[in-house]
Amino acid sequence: LTDSGGFQMVSLLKLAEITEEGVTFENPFLDRGEEIGICERDGQEQAYPDETVKNNKKRSAGQSLSAPTINNNTSQYDYTDKNNEQLQQSDHQYPKTKSQRMLLRPEDSIYHQNNIGSDIIMALDDVVSSTADDRIRFEIATYRTLRWLDRCHAAHRRPHDQNLFPIVQGGLDTSPGGLRDICLAGFRLRDEKAPGYAIGGLAGGESKDDFWRVVHHCCCALPDTKPRYLMGVGYPLDLVVCTALGVDMYDCVYPTRTARFGVALVDGETPGTLRLKSHHCAEDYRVIMKGCGCVACSDGNGVGAGGG
Repeated sequence: LTDSGGFQMVSLLKLAEITEEGVTFENPFLDRGEEIGICERDGQEQAYPDETVKNNKKRSAGQSLSAPTINNNTSQYDYTDKNNEQLQQSDHQYPKTKSQRMLLRPEDSIYHQNNIGSDIIMALDDVVSSTADDRIRFEIATYRTLRWLDRCHAAHRRPHDQNLFPIVQGGLDTSPGGLRDICLAGFRLRDEKAPGYAIGGLAGGESKDDFWRVVHHCCCALPDTKPRYLMGVGYPLDLVVCTALGVDMYDCVYPTRTARFGVALVDGETPGTLRLKSHHCAEDYRVIMKGCGCVACSDGNGVGAGGG
């Protein structure tokens, strides 16, 4: 499964500009004092992300900067060096200047996911933080998610071997005829193109009651015959509750991040989390969890963990 890049509209919001065309990201590693590229777009040169001192100095000295030109028909970036010699680059190569801004459109997201070849790919949706207090922004995002879904379907080159999931948006609005209902109604009109559905826009700091209410609302409205995928969710309690509500699939950084920090999830007489780096585990060489067949528990030699 691959994601579309929509979540970065939340995680990189301060570096993103969202329009109907797509979302433009600034390079998050940009040092504001570094030089930037010049992009020719709509017949005009634009400096991304800012006009900096270094570039002004280059222009004053008569030096030419590399100019990536965006071909809006093919999404191909063509590169021209300072001597106007064409550089041979493949489709969808992004500008080499590390400060260059990048436009991600629904078509671009599907293009890359088609190339990756994942079994399940996600439509690019307009994502707003669940804790945002902006009704108009949520409304814009809900309707834009539907329009972008149509563009994703049109761009999808491998519908017979890759499953394109729409993502339900609409904030925390589960009122009758509200934003979640509007998005769900739009998906029902396109149901023949959807092998499964994702529930998005959650796990962003909202209360558990609001979170579970939205999940329940969406699961009740989505078809029972197609998988339901809850995005960004993976805490043990949420898995239990949301599976009971009708969710089939999850993704979350929690399992790998938790393991990286030396914490195991165990069953047994005292189920829950086991902190392997804690003092009481320092000289405990039992397996992490009795009866578990994973690599960490298979022989118990030197694992340094108490068992359940």
